[in-house]
Amino acid sequence: MVIPVHDVNPVRRTPYVTYALIAVNVLVFLTTPGMAGSASGGGHLAQLCHLQAYVDRYAAVPRELIHQELPRLVPTGAVGVGAHGPGCVVAPPGYHKNPVLSVFTAMFLHGSWLHLLGNMLFLLIFGNNVEDRMGHIRYFLFYVVCGYAAGYGFALLNDGSGDPLIGASGAIAGVLGAYLVLYPRARVWVLVPFLVFLPLRLPAWLVLGFWFGLQAVYSSGHGVSGAGTVAYAAHVVGFVAGMLLAWPLKPGTPPPPEPRRLLFGRQARPRQVW
Repeated sequence: MVIPVHDVNPVRRTPYVTYALIAVNVLVFLTTPGMAGSASGGGHLAQLCHLQAYVDRYAAVPRELIHQELPRLVPTGAVGVGAHGPGCVVAPPGYHKNPVLSVFTAMFLHGSWLHLLGNMLFLLIFGNNVEDRMGHIRYFLFYVVCGYAAGYGFALLNDGSGDPLIGASGAIAGVLGAYLVLYPRARVWVLVPFLVFLPLRLPAWLVLGFWFGLQAVYSSGHGVSGAGTVAYAAHVVGFVAGMLLAWPLKPGTPPPPEPRRLLFGRQARPRQVW
């Protein structure tokens, strides 16, 4: 997988919404109960139980979205000792969970620092240009719609699953799909792992097309041991939704500037104008 680090595509206005989304995602991660211990691979049982209760309350669950089947027992965040030893206490929920709203709250939850930083890197590099083209309000609505499309698309394909779905990946995949439609020829600096990380400047259609191809292959179960814990199908649905929503804006989108070439020898000497 290539790692994008910068795109040669300047913006005309400050991407306030993109910056705000990144800030909110980081803030939510830092304030998620028990995440510090879980993210470092350790943590006490009390922290893990608290985290499980928090995620079950605010994450999107396919079975809840499609069949409106809310669980009768949920983790409370407390620790108890049962017949098989210590564990997390479950009880009837003391709150009312709205499955539709849970898709929105799930967009701001992440399971690890790697999960968070990877998503925010892609959002920072590609989101600013999409926001610049759409405008602040329309871009935010676009982001949310792509997140909902990804969440419900994944739920339809896994309607019997009770596993929580978290992360901004589906919404950000929509941003990537829009960038591919609007700026396919923009140049993107990426790091390619080949013994060492090689910096290359590649066209956006190649970088994002390769990324989408990997998600499509992984979502079908090929190339990985099952689907793991990554909702690849949500990425595919979000990406396609972003492409479709951005397509009407393509005709009026100015092309990105041509990147400057590296000049050598006589070409690099300043010319005298008479």
